Amino acid sequence: MKMHCKIFYSAVMGIFLLLTAGCGYRIGVRGMMHPQIKTIAIAPVQNNTLEPLAADQLRMQLAGAFQTDGALKLKRISNADCVVYAFISSVTNQTIDDASFDGGVTYRPEKFRLTVTVQFKVVIPGSGTMLVKNGKAIGHADYEILADPATARASALKYACYQAAKRIVSQTTEAW
Repeated sequence: MKMHCKIFYSAVMGIFLLLTAGCGYRIGVRGMMHPQIKTIAIAPVQNNTLEPLAADQLRMQLAGAFQTDGALKLKRISNADCVVYAFISSVTNQTIDDASFDGGVTYRPEKFRLTVTVQFKVVIPGSGTMLVKNGKAIGHADYEILADPATARASALKYACYQAAKRIVSQTTEAW
């Protein structure tokens, strides 16, 4: 009895998969992009803050986010259908929880929030047409200083740039 149920279930699932595979649906690939725009380039990111390496982190995270999304292929600026220009306008760091001792025995470290604000635009080279005009993306990361403050802050910067990059990609691919 159990064997017949398993065979029936497997047959039903097989038929379902065959039917849905032939429908032409593709999840996550090409998104909502215009059919004529297939490639994108990332211009060097401008860092208008005093945060070292923020521009490099954002550019790396943008490249990774566009590759993960898959709607647009990365190309050089000279070969791309559109170019994203990003400007880091602010990097802020604020305390969100003070350090303390619980009962004088257990130390709880101080907690911080690092926020990266990015202004961006996406332009079609040659024509000057803007796909995204005055775009804004914000990413943030919470971190604690345990052993090495520089490493904790660098990891938070990387994650905040990752969040901002994901928002830039989604705003770009859904611009239509």
